[in-house]
Amino acid sequence: MAANIVLGVTGGIAAYKMLQVASNLTKLNHNVYTIMTESATKFINPLTFHSLTHLPVETDLFSSTSNEVKHIELADQADVFLIAPASANFLGKAAAGIADDLLTTVILASRAPIIVAPSMNVHMFENQIVQQNMTVLAERGYQIISPAAGYLACGYTGKGRLPEPELLVEAVLKELSKKDLTGKNILITAGPTREAIDPVRFISNNSSGKMGYALAKAAAYRGADVTLISGPTALTPPVGVNYIAVKTAAEMKTEVDNNFSKSDITIMAAAVADYRPLQTNSEKLKKSTGNLKVELTRTTDILAEIAKNKRKDQLVVGFAAESQNLLANAQKKLEEKAADFIIANDISLPDLGFGSNNNKITILTGESKTTLPVQSKEKLAHKIFDYLIDSGRK
Repeated sequence: MAANIVLGVTGGIAAYKMLQVASNLTKLNHNVYTIMTESATKFINPLTFHSLTHLPVETDLFSSTSNEVKHIELADQADVFLIAPASANFLGKAAAGIADDLLTTVILASRAPIIVAPSMNVHMFENQIVQQNMTVLAERGYQIISPAAGYLACGYTGKGRLPEPELLVEAVLKELSKKDLTGKNILITAGPTREAIDPVRFISNNSSGKMGYALAKAAAYRGADVTLISGPTALTPPVGVNYIAVKTAAEMKTEVDNNFSKSDITIMAAAVADYRPLQTNSEKLKKSTGNLKVELTRTTDILAEIAKNKRKDQLVVGFAAESQNLLANAQKKLEEKAADFIIANDISLPDLGFGSNNNKITILTGESKTTLPVQSKEKLAHKIFDYLIDSGRK
């Protein structure tokens, strides 16, 4: 469903990043309205935002393009505000309740959620007054996105960079999502594990981690407190999750054990190695003329361990990636591991499973099998949580 999103752009060199934010949100079929301060127009021409969003760009409190009172009309129609880059000047005026331009007037009149992403010189950002103003806004319910650290346009290096557009878009989409998992602690594992043979070589698998990361993102969007334990991937952790990086199956087991007791729902989406080398060589093995034999030993079955020790109020979900006899093997896994649900996917299907952005799954319980058709892993993640909620066993 299309939402009405108002972007507030203040004066700062990082204003150029907001063009990508506006474009991305528009491509998702949302209505993007832009309010620019006078200083912002010195960096970006308002026509550029209009060309990307195809909607009005407002800069003046006193001009009128309709019969409505402009600042009230904008305030009333907004589903969410994103103020970025938020200058030190804006933070000071917003914290003090000053309404001397269109942007500060609109946010005072609005009841919509307000996301603020400060961006400025590192010393300005660290100034006690700026920090106090952000604290005041946070206490009043504004969501503050902390700036990133790095090289700044002013030549300094430190905290003050506006986060990348993708992260800002994520923050908006998260705010717009239904919050039917609020109050829930959700533990998710993702990605492969790596079991070292020597300092150079390891045993692993083709898991990209995309399904687990999509689940973590969906749960965070829907209000849950999410812990994501991930093996090595090329993915960026979703906004708002507690991210724990691991490499080996043993490390993953340790972190799952550390976090399992507080979880309401645990989803084991990681492709944990079933075997590891019995011996790991401390030095690189040299190539020889003969064959290399590596003796393997079983790793601990993390899913089975937590399922047999779970409380009645905890839900445990496992994954079964199969290349043959999908449902029979998934049913066997469900019974042997005593999980509440097993989510099965056929990795032999072209363009699905490992590394793909799409998947097709079947959710198995002791009583039923539900197949969800091919769709993006992000959509499937939400469908999985819909299923868990609708089952009454969330």
